[in-house]
Amino acid sequence: MRSPLRPLPAAVTRWTATARVLGWLDALAAYLAIWGGAAVALPSASRASLAVLAALVAALGALLRPLRVRWRPVRGAVALVLSARLSPGDQAWYVRPGHAERVLVTARRRTRVVIARLNDEGAEGLSVRRTRVLLIPADSA
Repeated sequence: MRSPLRPLPAAVTRWTATARVLGWLDALAAYLAIWGGAAVALPSASRASLAVLAALVAALGALLRPLRVRWRPVRGAVALVLSARLSPGDQAWYVRPGHAERVLVTARRRTRVVIARLNDEGAEGLSVRRTRVLLIPADSA
């Protein structure tokens, strides 16, 4: 990949760093959900043992990629809010942890969006769920 001619906008740079933080917030939400579920299921257990059990189950769950990819309560909500006003024909920034690229929104229906890269890597669109990717409108960046 060649280096960009212009630096990324400040908002996009902030969101590339924030994407990683959102992943940690998803992990914290999983830990709290497991801890709460264990407290309801095992009411006589001590709080310390429940905390250790929740940490162990959350750590094991983080090792399972299919589970980790689908569990995004915080990141999914943020992604829906960010991409709410995108419509076909709009340009946006496709943000991942540590990386961002400019894309064109070619279609949108409910929680799915089709994006096409603007860097001449092909004319095919990529259909993704809005809850799984961070799409920041280019005009707000």
